[in-house]
Amino acid sequence: MSPNLRHIGIVTNNLENSLKFYRDILGFKVITEVFEDRNFIDKILNLKDSSLKTIKLSDNDGGIIELLCYNNPKSKPIERRINDIGLSHFALTVDNLENVYQQFKKRGVIFISEPTISPDKKAKVCFCYDPNGIVIELVEQLL
Repeated sequence: MSPNLRHIGIVTNNLENSLKFYRDILGFKVITEVFEDRNFIDKILNLKDSSLKTIKLSDNDGGIIELLCYNNPKSKPIERRINDIGLSHFALTVDNLENVYQQFKKRGVIFISEPTISPDKKAKVCFCYDPNGIVIELVEQLL
Protein backbone atom coordinates (compact mmCIF):
# COMPACT_ATOMS: atom_id res chain seq x y z
CA MET A 1 0.00 0.00 0.00
CA SER A 2 1.23 3.49 -0.82
CA PRO A 3 -1.46 5.87 0.41
CA ASN A 4 -1.99 9.45 -0.69
CA LEU A 5 -4.00 11.94 1.37
CA ARG A 6 -7.32 12.31 -0.47
CA HIS A 7 -9.06 15.12 1.43
CA ILE A 8 -9.79 16.67 4.81
CA GLY A 9 -13.45 16.63 5.89
CA ILE A 10 -14.78 19.41 8.10
CA VAL A 11 -18.30 19.27 9.57
CA THR A 12 -19.96 22.66 9.90
CA ASN A 13 -23.36 23.90 11.00
CA ASN A 14 -22.96 27.05 8.88
CA LEU A 15 -21.97 26.10 5.37
CA GLU A 16 -22.00 29.69 4.10
CA ASN A 17 -19.57 30.96 6.77
CA SER A 18 -17.24 28.04 6.17
CA LEU A 19 -17.42 28.51 2.41
CA LYS A 20 -16.60 32.22 2.76
CA PHE A 21 -13.59 31.35 4.93
CA TYR A 22 -12.12 28.59 2.75
CA ARG A 23 -13.01 30.15 -0.62
CA ASP A 24 -12.84 33.91 -0.02
CA ILE A 25 -10.14 34.16 2.66
CA LEU A 26 -7.93 31.11 2.09
CA GLY A 27 -8.43 31.06 -1.70
CA PHE A 28 -9.62 27.46 -2.22
CA LYS A 29 -11.71 26.92 -5.37
CA VAL A 30 -15.11 25.15 -5.32
CA ILE A 31 -15.01 21.94 -7.37
CA THR A 32 -18.32 20.29 -6.34
CA GLU A 33 -21.43 21.17 -4.37
CA VAL A 34 -23.94 18.34 -3.88
CA PHE A 35 -26.66 16.89 -1.68
CA GLU A 36 -25.40 13.40 -0.92
CA ASP A 37 -27.45 10.26 -1.59
CA ARG A 38 -29.21 9.46 1.71
CA ASN A 39 -29.14 5.68 1.28
CA PHE A 40 -25.42 5.65 0.50
CA ILE A 41 -24.51 7.98 3.41
CA ASP A 42 -26.71 6.05 5.85
CA LYS A 43 -25.04 2.78 4.82
CA ILE A 44 -21.38 3.90 4.90
CA LEU A 45 -21.71 6.04 8.06
CA ASN A 46 -24.24 3.90 9.97
CA LEU A 47 -26.74 6.77 10.15
CA LYS A 48 -30.53 6.83 9.75
CA ASP A 49 -32.44 9.28 7.56
CA SER A 50 -29.36 11.43 6.97
CA SER A 51 -29.47 14.68 5.06
CA LEU A 52 -26.05 15.95 4.01
CA LYS A 53 -24.78 18.68 1.72
CA THR A 54 -21.09 18.73 0.82
CA ILE A 55 -18.87 21.27 -0.87
CA LYS A 56 -15.43 20.19 -2.04
CA LEU A 57 -12.78 22.86 -2.53
CA SER A 58 -9.30 22.50 -3.99
CA ASP A 59 -6.03 24.34 -3.46
CA ASN A 60 -3.50 25.05 -6.24
CA ASP A 61 -1.79 21.65 -5.80
CA GLY A 62 -4.95 19.53 -5.77
CA GLY A 63 -5.34 19.32 -1.97
CA ILE A 64 -9.04 19.07 -1.12
CA ILE A 65 -11.10 20.37 1.79
CA GLU A 66 -14.58 18.84 2.05
CA LEU A 67 -17.15 20.89 3.95
CA LEU A 68 -20.01 18.76 5.30
CA CYS A 69 -23.29 20.17 6.62
CA TYR A 70 -25.71 17.66 8.14
CA ASN A 71 -29.33 18.77 8.27
CA ASN A 72 -30.06 15.37 9.84
CA PRO A 73 -28.83 14.16 12.23
CA LYS A 74 -28.04 17.62 13.57
CA SER A 75 -24.41 18.33 14.37
CA LYS A 76 -23.32 19.66 17.73
CA PRO A 77 -20.15 21.58 18.52
CA ILE A 78 -17.47 19.96 20.66
CA GLU A 79 -14.89 21.66 22.79
CA ARG A 80 -11.34 20.56 22.02
CA ARG A 81 -7.96 21.75 23.15
CA ILE A 82 -4.99 21.66 20.76
CA ASN A 83 -3.39 18.88 22.83
CA ASP A 84 -6.47 16.60 23.07
CA ILE A 85 -6.26 13.12 21.54
CA GLY A 86 -7.34 13.02 17.91
CA LEU A 87 -6.87 15.30 14.95
CA SER A 88 -5.43 18.52 16.36
CA HIS A 89 -4.89 20.67 13.27
CA PHE A 90 -3.90 20.76 9.63
CA ALA A 91 -1.21 22.91 8.04
CA LEU A 92 -1.14 25.12 4.96
CA THR A 93 1.98 26.50 3.29
CA VAL A 94 1.78 30.19 2.44
CA ASP A 95 4.08 32.80 0.90
CA ASN A 96 4.80 35.86 3.09
CA LEU A 97 3.17 34.87 6.37
CA GLU A 98 3.39 38.38 7.83
CA ASN A 99 1.20 39.70 5.00
CA VAL A 100 -1.24 36.77 5.29
CA TYR A 101 -1.46 37.33 9.07
CA GLN A 102 -2.26 41.04 8.68
CA GLN A 103 -4.81 40.46 5.90
CA PHE A 104 -6.55 37.64 7.78
CA LYS A 105 -6.73 39.71 11.00
CA LYS A 106 -8.42 42.52 9.05
CA ARG A 107 -11.00 39.98 7.86
CA GLY A 108 -11.75 38.83 11.41
CA VAL A 109 -9.76 35.58 11.54
CA ILE A 110 -8.90 34.66 15.13
CA PHE A 111 -5.28 33.68 15.79
CA ILE A 112 -3.75 31.62 18.59
CA SER A 113 -0.34 33.12 17.93
CA GLU A 114 1.41 35.66 15.77
CA PRO A 115 4.01 34.63 13.15
CA THR A 116 7.11 33.21 14.86
CA ILE A 117 10.33 31.87 13.37
CA SER A 118 11.04 28.23 14.26
CA PRO A 119 14.16 27.46 16.34
CA ASP A 120 15.91 25.94 13.29
CA LYS A 121 15.08 29.12 11.31
CA LYS A 122 13.63 27.06 8.44
CA ALA A 123 10.03 28.25 8.82
CA LYS A 124 7.81 31.01 10.12
CA VAL A 125 4.66 29.65 11.76
CA CYS A 126 1.39 30.75 13.36
CA PHE A 127 -1.94 29.14 14.22
CA CYS A 128 -5.51 30.35 13.61
CA TYR A 129 -9.08 29.05 13.79
CA ASP A 130 -11.58 28.43 11.02
CA PRO A 131 -15.25 29.38 11.70
CA ASN A 132 -15.84 25.90 13.21
CA GLY A 133 -12.98 26.10 15.70
CA ILE A 134 -10.70 23.90 13.58
CA VAL A 135 -7.06 24.81 14.18
CA ILE A 136 -5.03 25.68 11.07
CA GLU A 137 -1.25 26.02 11.09
CA LEU A 138 0.04 28.55 8.55
CA VAL A 139 3.66 27.96 7.53
CA GLU A 140 6.06 30.03 5.43
CA GLN A 141 9.12 28.04 4.38
CA LEU A 142 12.22 30.18 4.87
CA LEU A 143 14.92 27.80 3.60
